[in-house]
Amino acid sequence: MSGVVCRAASIALTGLQGTPVMVESAISQQLPGIAIIGLPDASLAEAKLRVRTATAQSGLPLSDRFITVNLAPASLPKHGSGFDLAIALAALAASGHLPASDLAEVAHLGELALDGALRRPAGLLSSVAAARNQGFPRVMVPESCAAEAALVPGIEVVAVPDLASAVAWYRGERDRGRVVSAEISAEPAAESGAPGSGIDISDVVGQPEAVEAMVIAAAGRHHVSLLGPPGAGKTLLATRLPTLLPELDDDAALEVSSIASLGGSPLLRLVRRPPFESPHHTASAASIIGGGQGIEVRPGAITRACHGVLFLDEAPEFPRSVLDALRQPLETGRIEIHRSRIRTVLPARVQLVLAANPCPCGNAGSPDTVASCTCTPRVRVGYRQRISGPLADRIDLRLTLHRVSKVLLDDPHERRPTSDQLRARVVEARARAAERWAGMPWSVNAEVPGSWLRSRDLRLPRADTAVLDHALARGALTLRGYDRVLRVAWTVSDLAGAERPRRAEVARALALRGGDPA
Repeated sequence: MSGVVCRAASIALTGLQGTPVMVESAISQQLPGIAIIGLPDASLAEAKLRVRTATAQSGLPLSDRFITVNLAPASLPKHGSGFDLAIALAALAASGHLPASDLAEVAHLGELALDGALRRPAGLLSSVAAARNQGFPRVMVPESCAAEAALVPGIEVVAVPDLASAVAWYRGERDRGRVVSAEISAEPAAESGAPGSGIDISDVVGQPEAVEAMVIAAAGRHHVSLLGPPGAGKTLLATRLPTLLPELDDDAALEVSSIASLGGSPLLRLVRRPPFESPHHTASAASIIGGGQGIEVRPGAITRACHGVLFLDEAPEFPRSVLDALRQPLETGRIEIHRSRIRTVLPARVQLVLAANPCPCGNAGSPDTVASCTCTPRVRVGYRQRISGPLADRIDLRLTLHRVSKVLLDDPHERRPTSDQLRARVVEARARAAERWAGMPWSVNAEVPGSWLRSRDLRLPRADTAVLDHALARGALTLRGYDRVLRVAWTVSDLAGAERPRRAEVARALALRGGDPA
């Protein structure tokens, strides 16, 4: 087999983006050995030892000549152990153990154990989705993660337990590989997107206006800021917001599940509940935005919260650079990671919730004389200015909370709606918005460009937007803020079942942003 080049296909992941890689193997008349070229990282370069041992343990010894393995395209940096199966099959084909004719038509994903067994590689679901998008009709994966690979529709999944079974399958022994039907499971994921189990919006006491504002935020996927003293219920409201969100559709569920698959645990079904991320205020910019070492890109909290909620508690305590790094992805719905050797784009379509105290001691504005504020006016202003104006301008709903009085706590007649009841309203409102924006690249009001809302077909009458136009004219609103108020007004209208916003809805949206509707 000297001089014959055998090729097996695989997928290289950069973040969530997959690129086809052709693993080329050839034997030359030199002393025994294996060399892997094509910009592999350390774990990929070690594949030559895993492949040599695994093939021998499987009773399929490699050629006693020198084997060169090239990962094409050679200019693309590659990392991880997911190429092991493709490397082993290409090398075995070059050694004459199996035909090489079909290896390039199948995407091979799997890490080799020393005894020839196959293990799940990181990012399996993302790799299978990338293989489908690149036109591969079939993918071969370890049997232990076949159910996860089958979550991607439109591609045939061949599950094999070990390297020997993979070789036998290519030799024509089709019973050695199990073909798994690729269909999306309708069963909800065991892991809820809510940060805990058994939580409900009815746990919030004495804040009916804030609860209704969270319904508006959920219906339009608007960003929220919560300002109030400790104990006012900011964290309680933020952690209950995911319980108001509807389940993810198939496309969003596949994207969220692909992000989750980058970890080490296999998925048994698609994640249907919106995710919730709440990083600590000591988190670095890389942990929030995304990053990694070398050529490996790891998603940050803003990507892990995609199609869900990113909650920053004690927001002024975060470094200013971390908060300002959120500005661009909040506008575009994606985050671009640039390194010296790689560039990738990660999804970041999140709903941001910021929570902050009114001052460092937390008692500013409190009517309680016992817990009066001890901060100077300069300290209070400086504390609030830690959240920059450009970031604050991207917040749609700005809520000020107060501590709940004892009278409200003891009120036996207070009837609080449950998350199920409010989620039903959110689902109906989103259905109205989706019908209105049918055929457009957006489905929720928060994503609609302002130019569309101000276009001839959707522009509201001057009589209804007079209060908003006045706020813009006197500089109380930026044009971005103007558009965001319009989006909230459309959401308020959808919740009310109205055909379009009128003066009352516009005034309410402006008030929720912290403006004066008078």
